[in-house]
Amino acid sequence: MLNSMLVKDYMIGDHLAFKPQMDLLRAVHVLLAHGLSGAPVVDDDNRLIGFLSEKDCLKAALDASYFRQSAGSVQDFMSNDVRSIPGDASLIDAIQLFVSHSYRCLPVVEGARLIGQISRRDILKGLEKLR
Repeated sequence: MLNSMLVKDYMIGDHLAFKPQMDLLRAVHVLLAHGLSGAPVVDDDNRLIGFLSEKDCLKAALDASYFRQSAGSVQDFMSNDVRSIPGDASLIDAIQLFVSHSYRCLPVVEGARLIGQISRRDILKGLEKLR
């Protein structure tokens, strides 16, 4: 049954994404305002190029305290090695990624273009609806 359920049917399509040149403190504010643990970073063609997590933001705060400087931009602290999942992947594929890694959400892509994101909570909500 889970094999026939697709990521694109449970993802959030109206996703938040950052541009690499965005001020990091502004990005932190946006994450907090939306209650998110992170968000994808995209280029001008909406291609996935990174991910900014709460952990990345904490690293920036630590660096700023050590070096007594302003935080910088999203591109200075985002993770470049980003795991994503295709929209036509099964929910089982997404669940396996969440279980085997500490990801809280995954960018959903079609080719290299960002089309949404899916979180652990999105999957649990979908599974609850099936009951």
